[in-house]
Amino acid sequence: MSDDSDLADLFPGFESRFIDTADARIFCRIGGDGPPLVLLHGYPQTHVMWHRVAPALAERFSLVIPDLRGYGWSSLPEETDDHSAMSKRALARDIVDLMDRLGHARFACAGHDRGGRVAYRLALDHPGRVSRLAVLDIVPTHAMWTNFSVALAMKTYHWLFLAQPHPLPETLIVPSAVDYLDMTIASWTKAKSLAAFDERALAHYRASFNAPERVHACCEDYRAGAGYDWQADSADIASGNRITCPVLAVWGDAGIPSKAPADAEAQPLAVWRKWADDVQGHAIDSGHFVAEENPDATARALIDFFGAA
Repeated sequence: MSDDSDLADLFPGFESRFIDTADARIFCRIGGDGPPLVLLHGYPQTHVMWHRVAPALAERFSLVIPDLRGYGWSSLPEETDDHSAMSKRALARDIVDLMDRLGHARFACAGHDRGGRVAYRLALDHPGRVSRLAVLDIVPTHAMWTNFSVALAMKTYHWLFLAQPHPLPETLIVPSAVDYLDMTIASWTKAKSLAAFDERALAHYRASFNAPERVHACCEDYRAGAGYDWQADSADIASGNRITCPVLAVWGDAGIPSKAPADAEAQPLAVWRKWADDVQGHAIDSGHFVAEENPDATARALIDFFGAA
């Protein structure tokens, strides 16, 4: 990554730590008081995406806010032919190991975008560890691949583009990585601009994404999504494996799940109820980046849900 010495600290009063897990070195911010709650970011961002909701959540919860493997300041993945080093199963193991090292046997978990996919995989693979699960602006990977419509494919073209074999997407992104980042995240907001983002947070996202090795890690994330993660989800469906903890699904009313086919069975809550028995949730006034576009509504939804435990 480029020089980060001038990047702003958007988590005043939080501890910064690097923690070695079995397969990765994870950077995380730790702060707050109360039961443990892990917050997992998505693509193409870092842990910084939580900076607007962290202060309110920290009043009630002990927050652990990591950079996922391959993103931000965490370590890069090993190269594997099946891309499994960036599978959501591998990233979920990182979080379990991280929380073990912090002394938390059981914890709540919220994830946005790719972090939401790590979070629900963690709940499926390690059911005894997750007390409550919140997923922000996603439906499961299997449902995404199954329910692609023209509108959804246009909104999420990157699923197909980033999953292409190396080095196609890397070759096209790396020469203009910051421009690609800016255009991509602007297009997923409700306002179709960068106005929703704090410039200091944008500096973090740009610094991470401007590193070619992290562009590659992001592509490996999506290659895993098209193969390993799809297969893991399919195996759960075949075996009847379900999420056993309560689930909150929150999505932007102009977010990615809002582009699902009009069929009622493809709507977010209906999809999540195929994966878990106890599901609640609603749309909020936002595009994809709910925690930054509408932090008050996002924080309120998370506090109400996790505080009910």
